[in-house]
Amino acid sequence: MEIWQIVGLALIVTVISVVLKQIRPEIALQLTILASASIFILVMSKIKIIVDLLQNLADQANISSYYLLIVLKIVGVAYLAEFGAQICRDAGEGALASKIELAAKVAVIVIAIPIIVAITESLVRLVP
Repeated sequence: MEIWQIVGLALIVTVISVVLKQIRPEIALQLTILASASIFILVMSKIKIIVDLLQNLADQANISSYYLLIVLKIVGVAYLAEFGAQICRDAGEGALASKIELAAKVAVIVIAIPIIVAITESLVRLVP
């Protein structure tokens, strides 16, 4: 699906959601979540292309796929956290959205520990 189709879908759902919020706010929220999930699923095919390209580049540069996997996990955590936080904000739960973002930041640091250790070990070997 092309970007103009995704934007069109989002705009249509937004207009319907604004009208529904006045009549049935709970249905408007469910419609927004459904549209958001649908767009996320549509984008997944594009993400697979990017991951395959990065894997090929890592293979050509003789970079361990272990480190590429860590970077991809970090990007995944960031996107999922943003997705969840925005849904919470749409539902009027700003505090919960902030907690999702905090949890994502902690998760990113935990996932990145092997890279941090590798960089630190490299620096220790370089500095006498």
